[in-house]
Amino acid sequence: MKKNKILSLVSILLILVSVSNAQETNFDPEYIKVTNERAQKIVDELEIPNQQKALQVRNLIAEQYRALSKIQEKEEQQVAVLKASNLSDQLKESKKEKIESDIDAATKKLHKKYLKNLNKELNTEQVTKVKDGMTYGVVDITYAGYQDMLPQLTKEEKKYIYKNLVEARELAMDAGSSKEKHEWFGKYKGRINNYLSKRGYDLNAESAAWHKRIEAKKEAEGHQ
Repeated sequence: MKKNKILSLVSILLILVSVSNAQETNFDPEYIKVTNERAQKIVDELEIPNQQKALQVRNLIAEQYRALSKIQEKEEQQVAVLKASNLSDQLKESKKEKIESDIDAATKKLHKKYLKNLNKELNTEQVTKVKDGMTYGVVDITYAGYQDMLPQLTKEEKKYIYKNLVEARELAMDAGSSKEKHEWFGKYKGRINNYLSKRGYDLNAESAAWHKRIEAKKEAEGHQ
């Protein structure tokens, strides 16, 4: 009799855990479809011959999008509750900083786990392609733009620019929207521009001259 009671309790616990997990992974079917399609576009660029492995990688990427969405949703809910509370402004600010710190820690942990899982399935070049896919290829586009605008860049300067763009990409990967992803790159481009200004570059003049070269090239191509 006692054994049956224990078994019943175990069964109830398993059901509760199952329900809890189902709630945690409960996403709108349309959103699941969108994240799967977004991930599939990235996987298509990897040219993985094994279909089962390709599907596994697609699921990893899509699940990352959904996991990030859940973290961001949690932050929004906590901040909304905090704003509606009767706490003092000082206490609200303190608690908001704690929320942001916890969310940042959770995001970093998720990022690390995600990359670990990707590296189990893909080589270094493919993992980089996934990162670029999640950030619209901004690293290569921006790096090429700097080199085109400033053909006189030294090896050291190019290295600094690329290093910062790659760092921005790691952060942009975890951003929840296109706007937020571009904001990370914008922040690091500001850092790059400050660095180049200190190196003696007049970026306003260089940018104006660059755009003139682009327009002249377009015009020349149009007459061909």
